[in-house]
Amino acid sequence: MAITETSCIQLTDDQLGAYYRDGFLVVENLVSPEALEALRDRLREYTHGDRPTDALRIQVEPRVQRGELEVDHPGDGIRKIDGLVEGDDLFRKLGTHDNIVGIIEQILGPDIKMFRNALLLKPPEVGSQKGMHQDSPYWSVAPMDLCSCWFALDDATEVNGCMGAIPGWHNRGPLPHVRVTDDFVVDESSYSFDDMVLSPVSAGGGLFFHSLLPHYTAPNRSDKWRRAIALSYMSSRSRYTKEGDGPEYFHVRGKTYPGCVR
Repeated sequence: MAITETSCIQLTDDQLGAYYRDGFLVVENLVSPEALEALRDRLREYTHGDRPTDALRIQVEPRVQRGELEVDHPGDGIRKIDGLVEGDDLFRKLGTHDNIVGIIEQILGPDIKMFRNALLLKPPEVGSQKGMHQDSPYWSVAPMDLCSCWFALDDATEVNGCMGAIPGWHNRGPLPHVRVTDDFVVDESSYSFDDMVLSPVSAGGGLFFHSLLPHYTAPNRSDKWRRAIALSYMSSRSRYTKEGDGPEYFHVRGKTYPGCVR
């Protein structure tokens, strides 16, 4: 099923202002109910069916990986799947969807590449927390002003692990991160959870957020799935900061520039 819509969502001045002020913005109804259902069905084929996963990068929940937690089906223990936009026709259409990329263009400008895409799964009563972190300190791209659309395939609620964020803290620059068990997180002495705001998102909607926004998701303590895909975009004028030319990123729209990300 094609993922198509009749028009592109245009943010209001107030919405754009909120994004720049807070570092994030929720936009609902990015795709049609039919398109959403097709994506859910396709994902289920990967996690619980027989659709090949050889070209995908799959991460298992750490407790399941270590044998500390048993699941009824291997698909119930999956934490992350990378590479769906490059390898799957439906998810590629989602990653290039006019509503999503149109909003990204209003934030980043007309020349856009995808830095990464990662399906983030929280199976019922299995999905673990993702500690408070910023994305850009993980990533070798400058400047640190990428924008992600955290697209909800299921209703993301306060019970099953919706995102929480600290409004306005993207303007503070990169914060110190430390290694802890199974994670790389902002040093707890640098912030207070009391400053965090939870942001539920309905299935088919997305949370657009700055790559320096401190954000967190709690464990899924419900009997409902919480599936989302993080679609992360950057300006084609961005620069790769490690040695060498860097990877060839997925080109979304607009121009590319010499000396910038490929």
